[in-house]
Order: sequence, then structure tokens, then C-alpha cells
Amino acid sequence: MTVIRTAAAGLTLLLVAACTAPTPPRSQASTAASTACARPQGAPGAETPTTIDVIEQAYFCILGNYYSGATLDARALLSTGFTALTQELNRDGRDVPEATMPALTGDRKADWAAFEAVYRKTTDQVPDLRDKLAVVTLEAMVAALGDNHARWAHDVKRPPDYYDGDGYGLGLQANVNGPQVEGNPGVALAPLFVTTVPGGAAQAAGLRPGDVIESVNGSAPFIDGQATPAIAALYPQYPEAHPVRLRLLRQSTGRRWSVTLKPGLYQQDLATLQVVQSKLLDDDIAYVRLRGFAPDSADRALRAISRLRTGRTLTGIVLDLRGNGGGSPTEAIRLVSAFGHGKITAYQCTADNRCEAMRTDDTVELLGLPLMVLTDRSCASACEHFSSAVKDLRLGRLIGTRTAGVISGPAQAYLLGNNTLLSFPTRHHLGPDREVIDRIGVPPDHYVPLTPEDAATGRDPALAKALTLLHK
Repeated sequence: MTVIRTAAAGLTLLLVAACTAPTPPRSQASTAASTACARPQGAPGAETPTTIDVIEQAYFCILGNYYSGATLDARALLSTGFTALTQELNRDGRDVPEATMPALTGDRKADWAAFEAVYRKTTDQVPDLRDKLAVVTLEAMVAALGDNHARWAHDVKRPPDYYDGDGYGLGLQANVNGPQVEGNPGVALAPLFVTTVPGGAAQAAGLRPGDVIESVNGSAPFIDGQATPAIAALYPQYPEAHPVRLRLLRQSTGRRWSVTLKPGLYQQDLATLQVVQSKLLDDDIAYVRLRGFAPDSADRALRAISRLRTGRTLTGIVLDLRGNGGGSPTEAIRLVSAFGHGKITAYQCTADNRCEAMRTDDTVELLGLPLMVLTDRSCASACEHFSSAVKDLRLGRLIGTRTAGVISGPAQAYLLGNNTLLSFPTRHHLGPDREVIDRIGVPPDHYVPLTPEDAATGRDPALAKALTLLHK
């Protein structure tokens, strides 16, 4: 399974060497070819092994194209990559004397040459680990950017018995988002509780909305109000998908008990898989839930509002963006353009603060209706682009909780020589008021969090607040 599904052009770099012999030096021509990176055109060819040449290509691709590549301290990439290499050697019990980090001076080319020389000496001592060491090194270098929109998409070889499916059948409170918790535990709010039980192991174990999770695999999800890494086990990524043991509290009865949930496939409600859902509330309010900014999602949402408007006078719109993980910035702009024209919705900026304004699409017809937007900690990326535009431009009100703070900038993909994709922002995202949203999020105009009691009784206080404001 690929980590990120993206189309790319085919380009194959074939390297042939005896697995037990040191890798021979390359010519200047081959070095130049390996360090070039290009935007993909079409479908990729078959993935070939990751090598030191591919790592070099990614290194210079980042320095040449990442939004802050010109000012980035490249030594951080190399030292983080070398740390991952030595840790992998230790895990395999195969440490070698040559695995010593070279001195780095800040000269990007000279530092790479020193790194490469030591890397080759090290991996030549453990040829059977060469592929794995290359993968962990490049993964660590990309992670060193600390950018939530930087990814390296490559095939991950799962063992035959590895589970890869729908999960535990467990929906958690809106203020928790797994990838965010792992990188920034401060985004989660206690307590950790169940919001939905769509099926699977959680349903079979009798879990209900409102059940509070007091421990995950024996560890508390919060200590002194601060989220712990234990929460990340509920959002498994390869190779961590294993049965998880939970200690639960049902507040309505005081019952405490433990269950073990094994991840697996289960039948999902098709309605929850729809990107756009709509209905009429109180006979005159259009409710639209948008689960992602997928292609054509803005037009689908607008068509849904138009259908609800047929034969009646609407008094407002509730747009539910809770759980919306983002998608296309173009779709976010197109949707916000139905509520305001002639506006700047965001800026895309370089590290030296040269910014390009993103503007409303004034070909979209204005709806001319009051807008309430429901947000939570799982509203990320393009969802935050939309939410910040609504808030800053006073096109409506945000209700719920702060958004995710996962909007460093739109990612651009680059094809590497082994037919894998490296993607990262070439520009940094700022809100309409030139404010930083990444890692901070967009605060709601009305803070209305969900509680375990709300989940247990089926109440939706954020939606109730939106309806109250529209009826004033």
C-alpha cells in the first residue's frame, strides 16, 4: 500500500552492483542526473530500491525547492538522517565502527560529500541492510523539516499477517486528532471519550458514545491535563496496528471495565462515506456537512443548498466542517466565494516574505444568507483555509472548537529517481490578515466543546448554538 496516492511520471534510475562489494564512485554526469528533481507528469514507473543517490536527490531537491530551503540549516537534515541510520543499526544488533557522524561545516555540498562518504562506508559493511537503512535515513530527513505537509510516498512492505483495514470501529471526541497528538500533544483536551461506534470491535465489545477512556494499553491518555503519546495507539500506522487494551468508565452508571479491541474490517454506514450530506433544519435552515474538500465538493455543496432552497425561503446556512481533513485549496476558495466577492482568502509566501494573494472566485454566485460554520480539532489544511477566511473576512461565525493548525502550505510533488514521490510546500500559508495558522489553528467565535454527557445523550451543543444564533 502506498502511504500517499499521487500520480507521477515514470523515470527509472537503474543501479547495478554486487551486493557484497563497495559501491563504485559515480561520474559527474550521473551525479548531476541524480540530484535533479522534477514535477511528475503522468503515472510513475515501478518503484526501484532507495539508494544513497536517491537520498542525495531528495536532499538537494528540498534545499532547492522547499519554501524555506534557501535559509534552511542543511546540517539538521543530515544529522537527523544519520541518527535514524545508527538507530536502525542498533535495532538490528549490527552497529559498525564506520558509523560515526562526520564534522559538518555549513557548506551544503561539502557536508553532503562528507555524509555520503561515511554513509557508503557504513552500508558497505552491512549490505543486507542497505535498502532498509536508505529508507529510514530518507524518512528521517523529511521528518526533520517538521512540516505537516511534507511527505515521502513510497511502498511499504507489510508482512503477510499485517492488518490493514478499517480499524477499531471507534470514533473519538472531536478535540482529538491522532497525527496531531503524536506531534503536538497540547492540541488534545481531557477527557478522552467515545463519540461514535460505527461498528467493528468497539461495537462487539459494547462500547457506547460517552464512554470515557481512562487508559490505553495501561497508560493514561492525559497526565495533569496534558495529552500523552498513549493516545496515538488509537490511530495506528504501520507497523503499530495491534490490538489495543482500553480501561473505560461509563459515567451514567459508574461502571469501570476493560476491553481489548482488535483492528479489523467492518461494514461502514455508506452515508458517513459521502463527502457532502445535506438536510433541512427547522423548516428554513440548510444544513450541509462537508467531510473534505475533494474535487467538485464546493459545487456539490452549493447544489445541495440550491435544492433545499427550492420552493422555500431559507433564513441561514449551517456548514458542518467537523472532521474535515482538507483537500483542494481551489475548492475551499470556490466555496468561500459564495459568501463574499472581491476578497483575499489567504496568502502563499516565501521565507523572505514575498507573498502571492489568493482571491475569491467572483464567478460563483453569492448566496446572500447568514452562515454558521461548525469546526473542531480535525478541521485541517484546506478546511482551515476556508475557516480563517470566513472569520477574518466576517462572512459568518465559527462555532465549536479551534481547528487543527495543520496548514503549513499546499504541497507540491517531485519525482525521485526510484519512482517515489517527495512532496512539500514551496510556499507558506498565511491567513487573510497575514496571520500564521499553522500549528496554531483558527479559534471559534463561539467556543462550544462536546462533553461525554453530550455524546452519551446524543446532544449536539455546537449545532444547537448555531441554530440559536440564526434564529435571533
